[in-house]
Amino acid sequence: MTANRLIALDPCIPQKALSISLQASLNLHTLLKLKARHEHHEAFNFKRSTTMNRSLTCMRCRTLRPPRPRATPVRNFAANKRPSVAPKPIIDIKDIRQNPELYEFTCKERNYKAQAQHPAKIIQLHSQWQDLQEQGRSLRERSNLLRKFLADAATSSGGDGMISIQGMSRDQVQEEARQLKGRLSVIEKGEAEAVAEMEALALEIPNLTSENTPLGDEPRLLSYINEAPEFDKAHDSPSWRSHVHIGSELGLFDFSGAAAASGWGWYYLLGEAAQLEQALVQYALAVATRHGWTQVAPPTMVYSHIGAACGFQPRDQHGEQQVYSIAQSQADVERGVPEMCLAGTSEISLAGMKANTTIDAGDLPLKRVAVSRCYRAEAGARGADTKGLYRVHEFTKVEMFAWTAPDERDAEDVHEEMLDIQTEILQSLDLYCRVLEMPATDLGASATRKVDIEAWFPSRQQNNEGWGELTSSSMCTSYQTRRLATRTRVDGKMTFPWTCNGTALAVPRVIAALLENGWDEETGTVAIPKVLQPWMDGKERIGRIGKQRNAREVTFRAKDGSEYKR
Repeated sequence: MTANRLIALDPCIPQKALSISLQASLNLHTLLKLKARHEHHEAFNFKRSTTMNRSLTCMRCRTLRPPRPRATPVRNFAANKRPSVAPKPIIDIKDIRQNPELYEFTCKERNYKAQAQHPAKIIQLHSQWQDLQEQGRSLRERSNLLRKFLADAATSSGGDGMISIQGMSRDQVQEEARQLKGRLSVIEKGEAEAVAEMEALALEIPNLTSENTPLGDEPRLLSYINEAPEFDKAHDSPSWRSHVHIGSELGLFDFSGAAAASGWGWYYLLGEAAQLEQALVQYALAVATRHGWTQVAPPTMVYSHIGAACGFQPRDQHGEQQVYSIAQSQADVERGVPEMCLAGTSEISLAGMKANTTIDAGDLPLKRVAVSRCYRAEAGARGADTKGLYRVHEFTKVEMFAWTAPDERDAEDVHEEMLDIQTEILQSLDLYCRVLEMPATDLGASATRKVDIEAWFPSRQQNNEGWGELTSSSMCTSYQTRRLATRTRVDGKMTFPWTCNGTALAVPRVIAALLENGWDEETGTVAIPKVLQPWMDGKERIGRIGKQRNAREVTFRAKDGSEYKR
């Protein structure tokens, strides 16, 4: 009886067995055993799967013995291996081994306490790996001699190792060869595990800190932008109010509607506020484009491994959630579909453009500017400091990103150009700002140096003396390109370009700063900077010009105890 004939007679034999029999002449004895399991069943008491590569289900067996439930897959270490589509990181582990104290100091000064132990662990793992390499080398030499002897025992001669083998029987040689193969398999597995663990530890270590970066937690003041407002008046007058109050009075925001639709940390921009957002975006893009930056419309959803390669982990070193991850179906998990997340900044999607790519050195610096929606899970605890538009879960941002030659001077030139663009934008918006060289404790994992520009917010006088961050710009050396396998060739040698990134304009905070600093209590309006007026239909002010303001009077109490109404 042929295998195909047997399966045709008994449809309870799995379709998988049929496939094997057709492809590789399945052993007839195996098929007979399968048939014996179902010989007491009616021949056609079965249900055929609609998918050809699935089994034929015996209905009697299903009745007598329910199918084993499928367990929900658990994402363990093995399941979280790098996806096949992910770029392979090329980390300079040798430099970490040779300078463990430097990397340990970097981790400690940035408050990466757990990672501070990684350099020592890497050295220990490297020593273990070397021992395994030596053991494996010795076993391979012995294995080669055994194979040579088995291939031609008559002509094999020379060396103490071969002499010892010649005194063995062929069966003894074969047995030793089998044992060596098993021992080598264990050693090779240990080698691979040691290399993987060293790489995983190295990936968690932050970038080395620039000499320009202040140690500790205090920034260094570099300069101011625009003239300071009259601080005494601002402190004494209750008319300097929060952008939340101003926007609510002018009908520019809807926070309650956003809370009902999305929750705390989201917002609606209405009317002139929505128009102001578009004006700010177009103006920032125009300035960057004039300086030679090419516009890009990037995706806002990216692979999680791309975000991690850029230094954005799902949780920070304190365990706080930073990234919105996209939920996966069980089927996607089983198939190994790469996880995705919402980008917290277009820096991630821009950097990912050149993953697994070699950039022509003649194209460097490669400068890009993009506008995108950004998503941040860590909007902060509720309170006056985070109220309104200052810290939200979703916002529009114009971002600059550049690849430079792997040279500090070239990278600094691009970084300075970013600062010039940021300064030009904020100066033309008539915002009083200060430029700060940020300390090591404020740097992200990828940055070697970071410069922030903060604007003065009248409503934030009790917090950081009224200053609030508007933009930042960072130099990241080869931290991101090594993790994204982005290369360039310099003088015939393959190396890694450096990256820089900077915020051209973060819309919500700039709107908040414009409302608070441009508010006129007497007219109940907000001044629109001249550079934005072409995108605001030529309007010079936002507010109820020429119209009766809210007739409801509210009583306020000043610090000196006096009351006033408005």
